[in-house]
Amino acid sequence: MLRTLCNAAFFAGTIVLVHGIASAGTPYKIVTASERGTYIQIGRDLAKYVAPAADIDLEVLPSAGSSENVQRLRFEPGVKFALVQSDVYQAYINQGASGHAEAARIIRPLRVILPLYNEEIYFIARADAPYTFVHEIRDAKINVGLLRSGTAMSATTLYRLMFDRPLPDANISFLSNEEALVRLVTDKSIDVVVVVAGQPAKLLTDMKPEARALIKLLKLDPKHPASQAALKTYFPTSVRASLHPNLLTEDVPGLAVKAFLVTYDYNQTATQARLARFARSLCENFGTLQAEGHPKWKEVELAMPELGRGWAYFPPIAREFERCLAARAQPAKAKSCTTEQKILGLCE
Repeated sequence: MLRTLCNAAFFAGTIVLVHGIASAGTPYKIVTASERGTYIQIGRDLAKYVAPAADIDLEVLPSAGSSENVQRLRFEPGVKFALVQSDVYQAYINQGASGHAEAARIIRPLRVILPLYNEEIYFIARADAPYTFVHEIRDAKINVGLLRSGTAMSATTLYRLMFDRPLPDANISFLSNEEALVRLVTDKSIDVVVVVAGQPAKLLTDMKPEARALIKLLKLDPKHPASQAALKTYFPTSVRASLHPNLLTEDVPGLAVKAFLVTYDYNQTATQARLARFARSLCENFGTLQAEGHPKWKEVELAMPELGRGWAYFPPIAREFERCLAARAQPAKAKSCTTEQKILGLCE
């Protein structure tokens, strides 16, 4: 009897083990940004609400940001998705077009899955700083975020656009947001901290009301020539007080950059099919993402607008989106009624 029970237990355990192996999804990775940023929350939403139906076990990885994400998507095994800012993607294209062979080699096979949302760019200064507007920081000591981050690209690009010169080496630092904010309010070795994150920005929402006495957000004056130069590349936005009540008492006009979900131009049939299923699941679960995911999903449109020169969609995913969107757009067919159903009042 004991031997029978042991054999039965072993058999049952084997079935569970085999079933677990059979049901496990294919391991893929997505690179995002810092643990306190919006990108990582978007990645977790994709892992929770989209990947399982595509038979993908999606691991969400933090990173320094967009520039690092491009590199890891190209060269790190298992990384199949990346979240990338539009200005970083375009910077690689521009570098390649100007003759930088390595930049061209890196960016050429990358493909867009879906344009996502605008990410707000926050310019944080001390509460007693002599700045009110972004165009006043020309001579400030500015922390632009970590090297190889999208924030560093956005901050330095914006500075060059607004002031027609690169940010001087003596005035630039590459610290994490958290370390830079500490130095901003303690030793005052930094005057402005630039942060890029879709609102509500966790870094700001986690602050206590006492933060108002220490820091402030600088405003964008859209009529100033420096701001108008920046708006040729970036987008106007408003940082909403309702989303950051511990820091803001009123909305603050600002700038934003577009976020994209990207992949690689894979030619393996199995990978193409799996990514197509991912696109189908994203389309079918889009309502769930908007209802239960990060608030930024409400700003995403399930569409494939025309991309800039040098950009391209991934064809297997684009075809799947087109089919899914066409099916969503078709009106529901009217049910046919038999005479008997009409008599019974079951339909008209």
